[in-house]
Amino acid sequence: MVRAYEPTPIPRESLDRIVGTVRRAPSAGFSQGQRLVVVTEPDRRRAFADAVAEEQYVDQGFAPWISGAQALVVVCTREEDYHERYRQPDKLDEGEEIEWPVPYWHADAGAAGMLILLAAIDEGLAAGVFGIPADRMERVRELLGLPDDVAIVEVITLGAGAEDAASDKLSSRGTRPRRPLEELVRWERF
Repeated sequence: MVRAYEPTPIPRESLDRIVGTVRRAPSAGFSQGQRLVVVTEPDRRRAFADAVAEEQYVDQGFAPWISGAQALVVVCTREEDYHERYRQPDKLDEGEEIEWPVPYWHADAGAAGMLILLAAIDEGLAAGVFGIPADRMERVRELLGLPDDVAIVEVITLGAGAEDAASDKLSSRGTRPRRPLEELVRWERF
């Protein structure tokens, strides 16, 4: 995960391969509810950065990593795709749509995001992930022209990574230790 990028363009073929992974992402019942919006135009990237208040990051000592990325991949989901799929006869539970134990539309969008990150690595690129603050969400939605039934889950920045020792020291990664593996992973039982 990086927060600074070189101004090196990403070939369209690389972006096509990266975002093409969404077609192979896990999807509950093969609902295929993930949606991506790819932002590459410099003016639109700057407008996006302004919409999420990038200047707050810069004021804190971080590089302009959102506008500096050569591509932004906005990972979205459409919840209704899941409900539509699970109202079909082969997915009904005693004639009804299942009771969702977790919102799989969000879980699947997260998995799609991970595929994008891994594909970026395969293409020799660096990446970062961030969320949209709630008070900025509507502004970003308008900028992207998102329909009302599509929700933003996360945004992935892509590009050739640049040296950025200052923000590396300021980021959570630089100010907090990693949790020990035994705290994160249990075997057989919690």
